[in-house]
Amino acid sequence: MLSIILSACLVADPKQCRDFKIPLDVNMDAMHCAMAAPPYFAQWAEEHPLWQIRRWKCQPNTLNDT
Repeated sequence: MLSIILSACLVADPKQCRDFKIPLDVNMDAMHCAMAAPPYFAQWAEEHPLWQIRRWKCQPNTLNDT
């Protein structure tokens, strides 16, 4: 399984950045994840207006993820 990892910074303080994880419920490869990701991070951006997405990537889930 893959997750979308968003790197976002606060609009009010662009030096305050962090990563956010959006787990995907469907099993897909990295290329399909990259094509399917835009609606997920668009929804995230709408739900988190104080944050601005700087970059994103698809990444496999690991056993250490919580």
